[in-house]
Amino acid sequence: MIYAINILSTLVLGLYAGSLLTEAMILVPYWRRMKPAEFFGLHNTLGPRLYRYFAPLTTGAVVLTIAAAVLNRGENLAWNVTAALCISALIIFFIYFNKANKSFADHSLKDDELAEELTRWANWHWFRTVLIIIALTISIAGHLLTHAV
Repeated sequence: MIYAINILSTLVLGLYAGSLLTEAMILVPYWRRMKPAEFFGLHNTLGPRLYRYFAPLTTGAVVLTIAAAVLNRGENLAWNVTAALCISALIIFFIYFNKANKSFADHSLKDDELAEELTRWANWHWFRTVLIIIALTISIAGHLLTHAV
C-alpha cells in the first residue's frame, strides 16, 4: 500500500505541476494582454471552472503527499520535504490567491489597478509553480531513494 500511495502522490503532483505550468505559460500571459472589461467578463465564467479544476487537484496533491510522508515514517526525508512544499503552496493560496481571485470575481479592483494586480498574481503564481515543480522533483528522488535502500 505504501508503494501505491507513493506512486499516486507523484502522479497527482506531476499533474498539478503541469497544470500550474500551463496556467503560467498560456493563461496568465493571455489575461495580461486583455482589456479590463474583457478580463473581468472572462473571469466570471473561467474563474469558477479553474477553481473546480484546481481545488480537488491541490487537495489531492496535499493529502497524498502527507499520506506518503506519514506512511514512510520519516525513513525517507524526500517524502517529508515534498509534503512540506505542497502544504506551503496551499498556504500561499489562502494568504494571497483567495483574496486576489475574489477581487477579480467581484470586480472590486478598478480597471487601472488590474494590470498591477495581474503582475502580482503572476509572480505569486510562478513562486507556487516553482515550489510544486521542486516538490515533484524531490518526490521522484524519493522513489529512487526508497528503492536504493
